Amino acid sequence: MLKALAIANYRSIRELVLPLGQLNLVTGPNGAGKSNLYRALRLLSETALGTATASIAAEGSLASVLWAGPEQFSRGMRAGTTPVQGGPRKHPVNLKLGLSGDDFNYAIDFGLPAPVPRTLFDGDPEIKRESIWNGDRYHSSRVMVDRSGPVVKGRDDQGGWQILNQHLAPFDSMLAQSADPYLAPEAYQLREQIRSWRFYDQFRTDRDAPSRQSQIGARTVILHHDGRDLPAAWRTIEEIGDEQALTDALTDAFPGAEVRVKREQGRFLLEFWQSGLLRPLSQWELSDGTLRYLCLIAALLTPRPPALMVLNEPEMSLHPDLLPALARLMLLAAKQTQLWVTSHSDLLIDLLSREAVCNHLHLTKALGETHWRGAAEAKGPLWRWPNR
Repeated sequence: MLKALAIANYRSIRELVLPLGQLNLVTGPNGAGKSNLYRALRLLSETALGTATASIAAEGSLASVLWAGPEQFSRGMRAGTTPVQGGPRKHPVNLKLGLSGDDFNYAIDFGLPAPVPRTLFDGDPEIKRESIWNGDRYHSSRVMVDRSGPVVKGRDDQGGWQILNQHLAPFDSMLAQSADPYLAPEAYQLREQIRSWRFYDQFRTDRDAPSRQSQIGARTVILHHDGRDLPAAWRTIEEIGDEQALTDALTDAFPGAEVRVKREQGRFLLEFWQSGLLRPLSQWELSDGTLRYLCLIAALLTPRPPALMVLNEPEMSLHPDLLPALARLMLLAAKQTQLWVTSHSDLLIDLLSREAVCNHLHLTKALGETHWRGAAEAKGPLWRWPNR
């Protein structure tokens, strides 16, 4: 389980270290930084896929995503007695992401590319430093796998260092290129955990949405992020997952309803039966809210729970009467996987935040900078960034 998420110099986030629990509820007014936090989490996940630098470049280069305020705020700036202004930089330009887990901690530092050699890709960031260490706080003696520039090294059985890669490209993460199960098992384990993360960001339910079309059926233990394989995922849960939990989740939200999955010429179709109707409703006929809720059930009751599941505004298109059932479904899923839920719904927020398992992170913004309410009183988590 992730114990903390650390971000520095990404959009509205100058420096933020968030404590994480089994069920994390992220809230706050519009513009407080919820979307930036979500994007940073996705960017961190892309380090394990080897696509993080390309994603930053696609956002308009590193300069476009960096914190735009001063490196530090003085007391006068925060009090409003002096204007907000920049000063001489004390540290190199960087965008840093990190996580603290039960087994290992990880940090990655993106910086500006070197002025030479000349290239048309000078908007791409370079990875300056990556580290994996154990213990609560970074210290050089606790580092297990380390990358500085193009060189990646890992601890050997005697506690010394062995070179894993001497020529790693500046746009490649060591998680994607040097995670060897024998030479660097810590990097390999962390990479596989991060690769299991799942992001569900408002399932498509428009007229042409893939979730409304029949699809070729195959066992589906992981629902696609747009819900296109909903019938196959539903049937997979019935056959090799928790069928009783599936039934309970459906009837909790739609009393007396039943979902049946049919196969016609290799294609799977979902039928929604409701009391009082003489025929079932097909995927194409379902309301946006009903279809999205069925996708949420299939995602949360996956037979292969990920290390982390992220739901961005899951209440979209749902009637308020469905939210109590959704909250109960999330609490059930949180027993098997770590959840991250971003929400604007007062009702859903109230239902989840009253539970002891819920870690409520309410974001605010001051002088353009994202904060989380309660940070000043919090005793942790401890965090220290590796130096370049």
